[in-house]
Amino acid sequence: MRLRKPIFWDRKLGLIAILLYPFTLIFIFLNFFRKELTKSKKFEIPIICVGNIYIGGTGKTPVSIHLANELSKLKKKPIIVRKYYSNHNDEYNLIRNNFKNLAICKDRLKFLKKINKSDFDTVILDDGFQDIRIQKNINIICFNQNQLIGNGLALPSGPLRENLSSLKNADIIIINGKKDKNFEEKLVKINKNLEIFYSSYKPINLDQFRDTKLMAIAGIGNPENFFQLLKENNLKIEKKIALPDHYNFSKIEIEKLINEAESRRCKIIMTEKDFYKINHFNLQKINYLKVSLEIEKKEIFYEKICKIYDKNI
Repeated sequence: MRLRKPIFWDRKLGLIAILLYPFTLIFIFLNFFRKELTKSKKFEIPIICVGNIYIGGTGKTPVSIHLANELSKLKKKPIIVRKYYSNHNDEYNLIRNNFKNLAICKDRLKFLKKINKSDFDTVILDDGFQDIRIQKNINIICFNQNQLIGNGLALPSGPLRENLSSLKNADIIIINGKKDKNFEEKLVKINKNLEIFYSSYKPINLDQFRDTKLMAIAGIGNPENFFQLLKENNLKIEKKIALPDHYNFSKIEIEKLINEAESRRCKIIMTEKDFYKINHFNLQKINYLKVSLEIEKKEIFYEKICKIYDKNI
């Protein structure tokens, strides 16, 4: 079972973070030398990278799916590319159920060399900002307003995969949540050319959960974000169960949760990502909140995205 994210990552600088800071310095130096010694390869096919610097729970995959579907409407032929991890089947299934073209590979660079002259005209790297071997045409970095950068430190003292200075290589920031001018100012000081957009999740099937008590289950990067979304939509949460990201449910465990929910006269509500972890059990009485991602100023956002095709003519 995967461990939960440490609580101190999202709090002000404390003793544990300070004690771990020497290891953070080692991590930063290793990252620096890795970047200095690595040559990046440019590809003919346009590459859109959807990444993050805060580890997990920033909404990269929903953004990748949104991009893939919207570009398809614009008569493009995108493919989403993900690196293979044995415990990420939940995310792979989430993508497959919302977009048809997904490639899972052990090495992104080797895979991109194979599809460079294929039928696809766009690659969407779902997570890949830290893979500096690949030149991207546009880098989109995702944040969630509830966490933003946590305590602002890199691993293991904090939740950042690399320092904020890495945003010098970003083009677009998407913040899931409400407008935050202070955070925007901090980002623009690092990179004045950043374009910042906001996104939100719009629940689609709320009616089936109204006027009933709910047992809410979330095994995602930041479970509290899911619970907050339920609360914002005036749903009644009787019990919250927060589990580590990519948590692997057993059938017996789910059956126990169903029994507990029935004894409490509750409905079970999960994230869509969690639902795909247990869908193969063919259990009835399990429901998930279906959401759509909405990007503010969507037209301007896609005007920016589509400029990559002009550069590749």
